[in-house]
Amino acid sequence: MSKLSSAIRFSFFLICFAFPFNKAFSQLKVDAHYRPRFEVRNGYRELIPKDADPSIIASQRMRLSLVYETEKLKLKFSPQDVRVWGDENLTSSTGVYGNDASLDLFEGYVELKPTGNLSLSVGRQTLVYDNQRLLAERNWNQNGLAYDAVVLKWKLNQWNLHAGTSWNSLKETTSNNLYPPDKIKSLNFLWLEHQFSDKLDVSFLHIASGVTETDTTNTLNFRQTSGAYLNYTSNALNAKSNAYFQYGNNDEGQNVRAFLLDADVAFKTGRLSPGLGISYLSGNDDASGSTDHLFDVLYGARHRFFGHMDYFRNIPSHTKEGGLTDIYGYLNLKISPKINLKNTGHFFSLAQTNQNTPTDKYLGYENELEFKYNFNEWGSIKSAWLFYLTTDAFEQLQRVSSPAFPQFLYVSLTVDTSLFE
Repeated sequence: MSKLSSAIRFSFFLICFAFPFNKAFSQLKVDAHYRPRFEVRNGYRELIPKDADPSIIASQRMRLSLVYETEKLKLKFSPQDVRVWGDENLTSSTGVYGNDASLDLFEGYVELKPTGNLSLSVGRQTLVYDNQRLLAERNWNQNGLAYDAVVLKWKLNQWNLHAGTSWNSLKETTSNNLYPPDKIKSLNFLWLEHQFSDKLDVSFLHIASGVTETDTTNTLNFRQTSGAYLNYTSNALNAKSNAYFQYGNNDEGQNVRAFLLDADVAFKTGRLSPGLGISYLSGNDDASGSTDHLFDVLYGARHRFFGHMDYFRNIPSHTKEGGLTDIYGYLNLKISPKINLKNTGHFFSLAQTNQNTPTDKYLGYENELEFKYNFNEWGSIKSAWLFYLTTDAFEQLQRVSSPAFPQFLYVSLTVDTSLFE
């Protein structure tokens, strides 16, 4: 029996189990999500030489989400299958390669609700806060991102308070806290939000992210991040801003003093919505200095910020610890209630130069043309064409001279529908 078949059978078992015992006081909802994406990559994520051929791939994600809820309890179970078409190493009798099943658990948690204002969720769950700058589900990635955590949630009037913690291990052990230093050993956060009005909300976020210094020692280094997010929305304007400061110690135990600032303002004028913004991540002007000034975006969304060509996913590596400045503008055109067209332009430059970076800060221009058609309340098609105008400095960072013209094209279908409620 396949993994997917087992998951479906288990899901139906939950449905059958849930109804007989709590008919009057329970609710069961079953949702399905399907997203295939077709991509033509010719310099997406990294520059390629002129004599290299583009990469053409298709991938998909399918999720089944079951939510069982009563007045005092919520249970969510969400298996997912993610695959690249044709990635299986087994052939059928027809000689055509199939697909390598990659079924896993995206979310699986229980939420206890002792009172109407207080709840406690335990298990594998998404952590999505503010505009996903530091804690996100990374939806562009077909796998997404969820966390094994305990989160206490309290709501009173216009205040929301969340406190979460996690502790990760590779296996059941009898001694030591050894863990790979490139993974989260302990994630702890506090989020406080206040809705000042129907137009303005402000939140404070503190994250203490701990990693082991090496995979053979128990020493934990904690990077502390504190800051605020502001969101203002009116009929004619939407403004968002983040400001975060980092301190504590980096992965190697070095002192940290770094910051992130960004602001985004969009205007609403009929069908047109122009906007502009800036993001600044501090960097190191001396890569061998005693203090680390490079800001770590932690577990925030990657594709959403710093351009959809995804050249700056790993800031330390992709900027040689120089940090990054992104000045961008966009124009959103609502052609009809179902059709939307958007163009965004990014001007990238290093925040700082050091002995490992090029001397020129300017890294180039990225343009993104996106088309979206919501053909139904449960389905949409999105397509985009992106290109990048490089500079000598950017080519030095990428270690590719005279690359092929960087461009990226994709078409994505998304279906979200409720199967049962």
